[in-house]
Amino acid sequence: MDRKQRIAISGISLIARGGTHRLTHRAVDAEAGLPQGSTSYYARSRRDLIRLVMEQLSDESQADLADLEIPATLTVEQATDRVVKLAENLMTNSDAQAARFALMFEVRDDEELRRELTLDAPVRSVFERMAVELLRALAVADPEGTAPGFVALVDAVLMYRAVEAAPIDPAEVVATYLRGLVKRTPMADR
Repeated sequence: MDRKQRIAISGISLIARGGTHRLTHRAVDAEAGLPQGSTSYYARSRRDLIRLVMEQLSDESQADLADLEIPATLTVEQATDRVVKLAENLMTNSDAQAARFALMFEVRDDEELRRELTLDAPVRSVFERMAVELLRALAVADPEGTAPGFVALVDAVLMYRAVEAAPIDPAEVVATYLRGLVKRTPMADR
């Protein structure tokens, strides 16, 4: 792991443990075990530091999605199982999920950073493409138009799990949503 990655991972840990206000250059240096001023070399401003953390979060999430395979046809139960396993895999790094959600609030008024973290994040396009494949395998009408809503649902499940907001059953939530989509699809027999 290089120094830049070490800084980003330390930033994720700080945010996950105490919120975005803990993300300072000095705190990251201490968390990473680096000499004071090291973080400033890679991220001059706090905004640069946030971007560095966001890039690390995106890289980690893309790696988590790399192994997910979607067959040509699926039942609701099979699709639910794949989505729940993906969510469980993403939650193995609950600090990353907690940091990502905290950063969404931090950057909500910064259009550029907000888009980089959400709509324009490289992992978002991968996740939406996989959602389209999954919805197509279920024979859902308009998988491209439905995929963003499905991604938002999975994000909400992850958020609830990351912050332990309420006891939810991810499989029940996902299956109920998918059954509703399949039911609306003409000639669906799934």
